Amino acid sequence: NSYNQISEYCHTYNEPVYITKNGKGDLVVMDINTYEKLVGRFELSILLDQGLEDVKEKNYKNADKFFDELEGRYKDVKL
Repeated sequence: NSYNQISEYCHTYNEPVYITKNGKGDLVVMDINTYEKLVGRFELSILLDQGLEDVKEKNYKNADKFFDELEGRYKDVKL
């Protein structure tokens, strides 16, 4: 069982380990921090793409209007 070696490698180098089966890619193993960063970057990329699409379609508000609406929505919230 190579679990400890694979785990140590992933944590030391913050890189995934590619496992093959019969000479073909089968699995990818990575430490949880690297995985969470990867997922976070993917989610951010999706949000940025949506934002760029909104700008392209002129689906946005000016900043003053946005902050006025935001202030109105949360006027009763006390910090």
